[in-house]
Amino acid sequence: MELTTYDRLGEDNLRLMVDRFYDLVFSHPQISRLFKTDKALIKEKQRLFLTQFFGGPDLYSQQYGHPRMRARHMPHAIAEEDAVAWLQCMSQAVHSLDIEESLKDEMMKRFIPTAMFMVNS
Repeated sequence: MELTTYDRLGEDNLRLMVDRFYDLVFSHPQISRLFKTDKALIKEKQRLFLTQFFGGPDLYSQQYGHPRMRARHMPHAIAEEDAVAWLQCMSQAVHSLDIEESLKDEMMKRFIPTAMFMVNS
């Protein structure tokens, strides 16, 4: 059986990545405005979503239903430069992990089109 991205990344690295990512996002001058609700809840939802996104258990769907990511992001005006800033923060978080470079590349290749799909203004 082939290992999923989630299997190769591991739960601990996923948590670490989410923590590092949100440390960057919450203080980012351009996109911090998009993340104003309960920070602990935002991080937990992201962890659940990314578990599922990378082939792990469908924890997000079990708790919140289908991700419907674009619909959930529609209330927020997201420009292309916001998506790029988000990707820069995620890239920093991913590249801070002690994992194989090929896994980092694989993860970023999945994040880029997903982030760009959220652009709505």
